[in-house]
Amino acid sequence: MERIKKALIKPGSTVKQALKQMDAMGEKTLMVVDDVNKLLGTATDGDIRRWILKGKSLSDSLLDVMNSNPITLPEDFAIEEAKKIMLQKKIECLPIVDKNKKIISCLWWIDLFESKAKIVRSLKLPVVIMAGGEGARLHPFTKILPKPLMPIGDKPIIEIIMNRFLDYGCKDFYLSLNYKSSLIKAYFSDFAQKYKITYVLENKPLGTAGSLNLLRNKIRKTFFVSNCDILIEADYADILKFHRQRKNKITLVSSMKNFTIPYGVCEIQNGGVLENIQEKPEYDFLVNTGMYVLAPGVLADIPKNRVYNITDLINDYLKKGEKVGVYPVSEKSWLDMGQFEALQETLKKFEV
Repeated sequence: MERIKKALIKPGSTVKQALKQMDAMGEKTLMVVDDVNKLLGTATDGDIRRWILKGKSLSDSLLDVMNSNPITLPEDFAIEEAKKIMLQKKIECLPIVDKNKKIISCLWWIDLFESKAKIVRSLKLPVVIMAGGEGARLHPFTKILPKPLMPIGDKPIIEIIMNRFLDYGCKDFYLSLNYKSSLIKAYFSDFAQKYKITYVLENKPLGTAGSLNLLRNKIRKTFFVSNCDILIEADYADILKFHRQRKNKITLVSSMKNFTIPYGVCEIQNGGVLENIQEKPEYDFLVNTGMYVLAPGVLADIPKNRVYNITDLINDYLKKGEKVGVYPVSEKSWLDMGQFEALQETLKKFEV
């Protein structure tokens, strides 16, 4: 019942409040209920993503975002029927209601299946992991151990990232290396059967996109690019679908980020006259996470043998009028392991 209570939200809530509640509970579906727990609708992370992509505000009412006619189960539901619905509709949570539409319980995917893995669609696309940096934000540890091999529990960061792609059938990895490359290659020497790894060695640091030029004749289809210190907990198949439907050159995965100024902010008129004081204002942004989907033709547009960042490539495309898309995920769906504070949060999440 405690889990169900966490999944309930009142209709007076905003989209931002719903997003924060999803992050706090670690689920992607909320049930919108009135004071007597009558189901008014459901809201998923996908509903919120589509709302954001329309240019709408996180301060808008959740009633505008929710699905007011969700699929539900009766009290006497059959397990096999529930499984069928979840598989066909790709639904992770089904509300169970009585004849008055009052929430009795909820059925989650994990309740019926062994793991979430069965909902995953196999993509079988190449993955490039940018693992050549020195990891300056993690000094002095990265003076000894390269950032990709920093341990999260019993696995290094890079292996956790690769295993997430492996869940989607992506076994073809290209590791762009420079700093302490021999240590990374030595670690993966025991994983020959698990991954197909091609090493891309930079003779000098080439930025976050420069080394991609070395893959110009090796990758001929859509591919993922990821930094070696981030993990995105999202549906990679949906990210790819978004990229292809919009015919983007590049799709970058962005995270919603909320910042609160811990002071009263003064707004003044000419002459220093106080016009207004806003107490602890909040600001919302979409920030670049470091994960991308790239069309294969992009490789031909990356200059040879010079420092070139992926942001340079994106800005060059924007100047030419090429399509660059943004796929939003929630704040807690992005794990940034490249600096101490964020690394500590990741360790907590993995219960290390």
